[in-house]
Amino acid sequence: MSARVVVLISGAGSNMAALVEAASDPGYGAEVVAVGADREGAAGLKTAADAGVPVFCTPFSAYPDRSAWNSALAAEIAAHRPDLVVSAGFMRILGSEVLAENTVINLHPALLPAFPGAHAVRDALAHGVKVTGATVHFADEGVDTGPIIDQVAVRVEPDDDEASLHGRIKAVEQRMLVDAVGRLARDGWRLDGRTVRPGKERAEENR
Repeated sequence: MSARVVVLISGAGSNMAALVEAASDPGYGAEVVAVGADREGAAGLKTAADAGVPVFCTPFSAYPDRSAWNSALAAEIAAHRPDLVVSAGFMRILGSEVLAENTVINLHPALLPAFPGAHAVRDALAHGVKVTGATVHFADEGVDTGPIIDQVAVRVEPDDDEASLHGRIKAVEQRMLVDAVGRLARDGWRLDGRTVRPGKERAEENR
């Protein structure tokens, strides 16, 4: 039985589209059962709907505070009974209302624990590192502090600026995310301290 996946986006959703395409293969192990956004008109919602995937939108501006928005988002997610929630270019911090009920995967454009936060690519360049990369990790209530699922290194070229470096990181992020979600869906996982290991436990047992 395929794992049920809800994908959260804020914009065009190229990583979401890659997951939807991968999930069209019955052997992938995961099915994208819904795509949600935090803003009306997010281009990825149309992409998902055109692919036959149910969509929903929970605009941040429609709620009086962050807690109310997180509660509304948690209710929307719960309606689709996911095994995994994937934050794929989703530009909001998820609160306890969502995290307590879901196993959430997040992408980050740096090799965590280095350069957490919203400006990881800029911070890596400013620090003068020669290698940075991308991380896929389980989300927790910290800022990019959850257990690491996978990482890919990206070399910083001498003439890189933020846009060129981020472009190369995005390319490896997408492949890594598709691979990680498929492996977790097919094989399960278990946490040994902070180390994510293959296993047959399902998402409900890891929450």
